[in-house]
Amino acid sequence: MMPKILKFTQFSLRDFIVTAGPPIFVLVFICLLAYRLVDPSPPAQLRLSTGQENSAYEVFGKRYADELAKHSIKVILEPSQGSQENLQRLNAPNSTTDIAFVQSGSTEHAEAERKGLVSIGSLFTEPVWLFVRAASERGRELTQLTQLKGLKINVGPEGTGVPSLFKKLLSVNGVEPSDVRLGALDNTPATVELLEGRIDGLVFSSAPDAPLIQMLLQTPGIRLFDFVQSEAYTRRFPFLSHVVLPRGIVDLGRDLPAKDYHLIAPTATLVARENLHPALVDLFVQAASNIHGQAGWFHRQKEFPTANFTEIPVVRDAEKFYKNGPPFMQRYMSFWLANFFERMWVVIVALGALLLPLSRVVPPLYVWKVRSRVYRWYGQLRSVEQAVEGVKPELRAKCYAEQLQRLDVIEEKVNQISIPLSFAEELYGLRSHIHFVRSRVMSLIATQ
Repeated sequence: MMPKILKFTQFSLRDFIVTAGPPIFVLVFICLLAYRLVDPSPPAQLRLSTGQENSAYEVFGKRYADELAKHSIKVILEPSQGSQENLQRLNAPNSTTDIAFVQSGSTEHAEAERKGLVSIGSLFTEPVWLFVRAASERGRELTQLTQLKGLKINVGPEGTGVPSLFKKLLSVNGVEPSDVRLGALDNTPATVELLEGRIDGLVFSSAPDAPLIQMLLQTPGIRLFDFVQSEAYTRRFPFLSHVVLPRGIVDLGRDLPAKDYHLIAPTATLVARENLHPALVDLFVQAASNIHGQAGWFHRQKEFPTANFTEIPVVRDAEKFYKNGPPFMQRYMSFWLANFFERMWVVIVALGALLLPLSRVVPPLYVWKVRSRVYRWYGQLRSVEQAVEGVKPELRAKCYAEQLQRLDVIEEKVNQISIPLSFAEELYGLRSHIHFVRSRVMSLIATQ
């Protein structure tokens, strides 16, 4: 008894699935297609090309890796010689490098666009640090780059970008590279050579955070070159800016340095291929804001990162961040959830527009589907009525008996119909109509 009672319910799940299934399938298909096209989920890892050992690029690379690890993104750090090698990696067609530190002035705007490179923004200034030994008379009196003639100065390997930059500086001073004995050692061994007195000086282009810079600024017998003509250099090279190393910034107690030093500085930028996932752009911009947003030796708080000081076109999402701050949703949601809604909002709006008409179509379809299980038997009843009309007298007995048996079969099958209680009226109406047709056939039998 109980299974029969359970057949009568308030709602027919099977009919609803049959009715709403196709629209739901279409909606799911649209969602999956849009998810694939919009691509809201960034890759789980990427490669960041940094710089030499003990360089600022290496130090900051580790900090970026830590920042992105908070969002479950693994950053694989790739050591390099520096800016030029990083740029070569980005331009190489089969390279696995996704993003890299590149010094301003390393390429031209048109060339960057042609090769599909974009900038995430300028991160910090990289002053040109020329350290010389103060033991020699020439070292103490060094005030112009023309005085470097005949000295042994290490500028680092070509991949750093410093050799090219320093040759430009020598050129505007009328000094040929052959007039100076230029070395190509890496930063760490070059520092050892300088301290041992085997070279006269070395050139870095780095943020002051680099451990070697910090050490040399406090090493007795090592002097920093003062670019007193720094403003003139910035007029000749637009990618350079004039910065001042304030007196006492290294150590106030020991008054290091003992005076203000004028320096010329390109800026370090984050450069990526233009197909870098937009979510990763957002993560790197936010990480850059956390890492470089504080006041430093050469800039005020929130002066960096910025969309300025780079010849490479800045990606649109980064420009929007520097202008308006973090996206609205990322201020109140986790990164992953905010990123999903920001990438999928068009799809969500479209689905909302589709759900409104579907919400009006599906209920009538459901009602029609349930009632059709009752109404289709009316065709059988109608065929019974037609079968007993106009029958020849000699065939009536057999025809009436066959139609009564047919009515019995119809009634038996109708009694097995499972239908929601809200539609029971239609079912009982069908059964009464079966009884009506049977009565009519019986009356025909009685009158023959």
